[in-house]
Amino acid sequence: MAKQKHTKKIQDVISTMNLETPSNNVDEDAPPTVCSLCGKDPICGGMGMIKFNVPVGDPRFGKVFRCPNNPPHEDLQLQNRLRDLGNLSAFVDKRFDNFEVHNLGYTPEEEDSLAVVFHKAWDFANAPRGWLVLEGKYGSGKTHLAAAIANMRLGQGEQVVFVTVPDLLDYLRSAYAPNAEETYDSMFDKVKNAYLLILDDLGAENPSGWAQEKLFQLINHRYIHRMPTVITTNVELDRLDGRIRSRMVDPELSSYQKLNVPDYRRVLENKSRVEIQTDLSRYQHMRFDSFELDQSSDEHVRYQREAFYTAQEFARNPNGWLCLMGKHGTGKTHLAVAIAHVCRESGVDVTFITSPDLLDYLRETFHPNSATRFGERFDTIKNTQVLILDDLNMTNASGWAKEKLFQILDYRYISQLPTVITSALSIQQQDERLRTRLMDDRLCRIEILAGEAYSTRRRRTK
Repeated sequence: MAKQKHTKKIQDVISTMNLETPSNNVDEDAPPTVCSLCGKDPICGGMGMIKFNVPVGDPRFGKVFRCPNNPPHEDLQLQNRLRDLGNLSAFVDKRFDNFEVHNLGYTPEEEDSLAVVFHKAWDFANAPRGWLVLEGKYGSGKTHLAAAIANMRLGQGEQVVFVTVPDLLDYLRSAYAPNAEETYDSMFDKVKNAYLLILDDLGAENPSGWAQEKLFQLINHRYIHRMPTVITTNVELDRLDGRIRSRMVDPELSSYQKLNVPDYRRVLENKSRVEIQTDLSRYQHMRFDSFELDQSSDEHVRYQREAFYTAQEFARNPNGWLCLMGKHGTGKTHLAVAIAHVCRESGVDVTFITSPDLLDYLRETFHPNSATRFGERFDTIKNTQVLILDDLNMTNASGWAKEKLFQILDYRYISQLPTVITSALSIQQQDERLRTRLMDDRLCRIEILAGEAYSTRRRRTK
């Protein structure tokens, strides 16, 4: 039922493509009033169009012109009408000014490739000549660019037809229905003769003989007459009908552009997951200048002050390992986050993550829809410039979890990469293999934060 409604909408769109706008002769003797259409000087008498009172030989004689006080991009009524006629209402937000090339997590090479295609689309939108073919995976941005072209031309008052190929074929098939309001020939002529035709998602249609023949007739007509056309597809061109493909890649008419980028939604999803694991915004209050020593005893003050100064030194010069041990709430995480803030603000690449979140982060790659392989994430964590692993506890971890955590730490131990570990377990309670590395005083400095939990101290002082 939903499909029938959508087909009918396209039928309504294309069947009403003949635009007519009333005109009005300029009368310079008319009394000055405010134009009811634009609110400016009453050049057109509220009609939107004008005729110039000029001699017969003047090239403007007998022609209708748009009122200069009501340019197309300011005529909201026309814009909305053209948008509906061109099937562009759903793409009103797809513009060049909000198309993202950077900050999507793409590699520099992918960003450069996308920028080239963006400028090709921009050039076509400013002067639609010939064809523009955009090939790319789902989510690569090809439909956004195609719609941006349509919206720019629509802003110039030009008529554009934007339609997905499967919907177009459904629309044409509807002409054979007994109660069809328009003949097939009439429908087909309006599509193939549109000033600017944008065919989105070529290759997603059912490749029946009838469908291939209709598409070829449409594309061949526009090819022969060199009519401005934009085609997007996520199918490799070699898989398309050879007759259609040959026209799409004709260098004398067509500019073929491939978007060599992955689905931006997947990239952003994976990027957001990484940022969740390394985001410090939740810990903005945990700085060195906000750390409070436990004043309940001289011994507690001494231990915490020593840990504080050691953490500050590590933050200024990340080198070797630092292990912060103590009960929950004694300030281990506070000092670890303070180190992360200083490192990041100094331009050092730092990853702060709790050991449970790290394991979840790695397990996500086992999901069937994961766009990232386990090895990629595992290597990223192993090789990060500074790793801060909070709340390390292997006591109840599975064999797999213990092995992965040890492999990461052992790699960093052998490579002598700067690492901070916090744990509520004592050195004797640590995994035996890890304990031998933590006790290597050539690489690792252990600091004990003795004292009561911060929350307990706060309640006692109130």
